[in-house]
Amino acid sequence: MYTEPLDRLPLWVLLPAAGAVFLLVVEGGYRFGRWRHAGSPDERDTPVGAMVGSILGLLALVLGFTFSLAASRFDARRLAVLEEANAIGTTYLRTQLLPEPHGREISRLLQEYVEVRLRGVEASQFAAALSQSEVLHEKLWTEAAATAKADRGSIMTGLFIQSLNEVIDLHAKRVQVGVRSRIPWVIWLGLYGLAMVSMGAVGYQAGLSATTRSPAMLGLVLAFAVVLFLIADLDRGQEGLLQVSQQAILDLQRSMQTPLNHHSYQELNTDEYAALSAALSD
Repeated sequence: MYTEPLDRLPLWVLLPAAGAVFLLVVEGGYRFGRWRHAGSPDERDTPVGAMVGSILGLLALVLGFTFSLAASRFDARRLAVLEEANAIGTTYLRTQLLPEPHGREISRLLQEYVEVRLRGVEASQFAAALSQSEVLHEKLWTEAAATAKADRGSIMTGLFIQSLNEVIDLHAKRVQVGVRSRIPWVIWLGLYGLAMVSMGAVGYQAGLSATTRSPAMLGLVLAFAVVLFLIADLDRGQEGLLQVSQQAILDLQRSMQTPLNHHSYQELNTDEYAALSAALSD
């Protein structure tokens, strides 16, 4: 399974870990500021405050950019689920027009494929589901090839193969947007580095002004830690609180429980065949 270096840290550890590190950095900056105030009383906190505000503004900009990046990937995963459900549903319906016994066998394989896809959203079963999906691709394509050889020149078979090819392509798309398309670790490194510099600068300014530790520092630390946690949650497709709904696949699985009336296009009269061919071609 494709992972980023930050994935080694579970999400439930990420929030308290980030909060604890930021608090330590703020405390270190505060103590350094008190030391500087005692050793260099001429240094004023006003210009330092302007610089701290600039650093916090830069951090907010980078956070907004990274959040937008993670949210766009979340939307791409959600759209991929809907596209795949529609493609599988279309392929499943078109199996009614395939000659037997291929149509019934392909319907059974597609039902199994939907079950495998639902299991694939669980992190513990992702690798196994990915492997089973690829095996089912080979079986489905073998059946499609056998159907094409047995029924050469059939428009219905050609349309079925087209939709099956789309199902296989969408499998690759879901793997790409759901697992491999992640926020690069370099961005994470820069983001956490900038966050620690910002927290240290806030603590330094507070220490330089010789003020006591304010509870607002804790609120600032928690706010930035929560935002970083949400970004990490959006970026991980296999775990966390923000999961893409699989309702489209579940609805498809429910609709597949009704047995199809399998028949080949030879059973249709000329007018029905022409009308159905035109409808499927649109």
